[in-house]
Amino acid sequence: MGLLDSFEKGLERAVNSAFAKTFRSGIQPVEIASALRREADTNAAVVSRERIITPSEYLVRLSAEDDERMQALGHALIDELHTLLTSHARTQGYSFAGPLHITLQSDEHVATGTVRVSASAVQSGVTWQGVVEVDGRQHTLTSARTVIGRGGDADITIADAGSSRRHAEILWDGERALLRDLRSTNGTKVDGQKVSEAPLSTGTAFTIGRTQLVFRVVPASGSPAPGAHGLRGGVS
Repeated sequence: MGLLDSFEKGLERAVNSAFAKTFRSGIQPVEIASALRREADTNAAVVSRERIITPSEYLVRLSAEDDERMQALGHALIDELHTLLTSHARTQGYSFAGPLHITLQSDEHVATGTVRVSASAVQSGVTWQGVVEVDGRQHTLTSARTVIGRGGDADITIADAGSSRRHAEILWDGERALLRDLRSTNGTKVDGQKVSEAPLSTGTAFTIGRTQLVFRVVPASGSPAPGAHGLRGGVS
């Protein structure tokens, strides 16, 4: 079991965890998690029917006493909060505006037992990019036409004897994506069904040979490296 239980199992369960036994007064980690979730929900912005973006920078302000207790847990707490907020965003269909970053900070204006969470505003004019995931690695679609296959001249090369040298292609205009089979020997499948062509929405999995690939639309960002998160930040 993690340091906090998942939202899906109920935040109230985490209150009875080891954390709750350790901190019998003051703020509970589960309350921080709940506040982060509310802040993400409040600031989520609908970009299109399939795209909802939420902030990626969160500042958690606590009393000096509560902050000291939370800091004593080290990065284990931040890691768990990071995991829970990521899971919540996935469940709600949110995309973060950049790499997720959560910072805990002491604030003399916050009373013991309470938490204040603020998030960076979602910038307008967010740009999006299409990517294809293969074996956990992301390949960015850098042109309007991306060929996938086992041949050296393919834009995305897969080491799969069951695929053709130029097996399929993805047409991407910055808004929409279309998967097209290039008369391959073994065909291209979406949801287990062979297709000659099919529209792709973010999260769609398709199969070439014995290889499963996933198409996603993600926000392009110049934020810090993915997965960055810390206990204390430079916000005054």
